Amino acid sequence: MQIPKRRYDKVYERPDINITDARFEELKNKLDKLKNVSRFKAMAEVARLAEMGDFSENHAYQMAKGRLRGINAKILEIEDYLNNVVIIKVDKADGLVKLGSTVTLETGGQQKIYQILGGTETDPVAGIISQQSPLGQALLGKHIGDRIEVCLPKRTVVYHIVDIS
Repeated sequence: MQIPKRRYDKVYERPDINITDARFEELKNKLDKLKNVSRFKAMAEVARLAEMGDFSENHAYQMAKGRLRGINAKILEIEDYLNNVVIIKVDKADGLVKLGSTVTLETGGQQKIYQILGGTETDPVAGIISQQSPLGQALLGKHIGDRIEVCLPKRTVVYHIVDIS
């Protein structure tokens, strides 16, 4: 099922389908709240305003209908996303950096810890990087003890993999 889009001037990019169990549960809870709370409140508001009659000049009714359409569109978007996601499962036995791995790196005498996840869950301040980032791409498939070079716009940074968990 294709999701309807009203804004044709914006390009719709499908978000990264790799997510953790926690993010999956968070989205399921959000979907449940939209379906069972927000939509019913919006439907009740539309019904209340519809009783006033004359839909063409009832601005409050038009706004309530717009909010209801927005909630329904968000429900369809989240359902479509949840039907296509891949849950990240970490296999720590083989010693390779994979999606979901937590990697300890050393550069310039300092150690930094990063977790590699999908693009929708990144938080660089918390040490969560995307698999599509330059560092994430360079780390995937590497082992403990490997050295990697990450080419940034103004410099190249050399990292040493200390630990993978």
